[in-house]
Amino acid sequence: MKYPIHFVFFRHFNGTMPCIQHFKSFKENFLIRMGLIIRSSAIHAAGCYTTTAVRKGTRVAEYTGPRLSKEEADSANEESPITYLFGLGDGSIVIDGHCMAMFINHSCDPNCETHEVRGRVWIIAIRNIAPGEEITYDYCLYDGGDDEALCNCGAKQCRGTMYSPEEIRRRKTAAKNPLKKKSAKRKSDKPVLVEDESGTDAAESAA
Repeated sequence: MKYPIHFVFFRHFNGTMPCIQHFKSFKENFLIRMGLIIRSSAIHAAGCYTTTAVRKGTRVAEYTGPRLSKEEADSANEESPITYLFGLGDGSIVIDGHCMAMFINHSCDPNCETHEVRGRVWIIAIRNIAPGEEITYDYCLYDGGDDEALCNCGAKQCRGTMYSPEEIRRRKTAAKNPLKKKSAKRKSDKPVLVEDESGTDAAESAA
């Protein structure tokens, strides 16, 4: 039988947030302390780092904050240059991040991924993470308007953007459609030969 991992966070003024994980089973009951800190990041401004080794499969942090409808979030952040929104389910509800996890940066080659479990969002390690490493996950953005959402993760296979592969394909398809419409418009402007009542050909421009 598997038991949920519970986190207890203690916030300090030095930017350190140690986490206590409780693992319980019939044969063992032990405690692991994990420290997360916020400091400068080469990826973007500030990032979240671990001060201790993290095992693959560990829940590193939970993304928490007020829950808003997409419309409320768009309205509240209309003038904000930076947002910390995390979409739930189909994206109609978002979490406005107010937590340690909001500082976790995007990477196209991340060491963590997000899991939504019963309405809660967890950042989980997908490989062993060494002390001092920056915690990252793939944002897979899907709704950013005209924003290019450029990526600076520096990974060998960097996509160049924080948008998901699916969103990239969708945007490329959408960018091609106006070109197709213009091409169709140009073709329809060509004169069309019709036969008048006298039997001679006359050029008529398509409307």
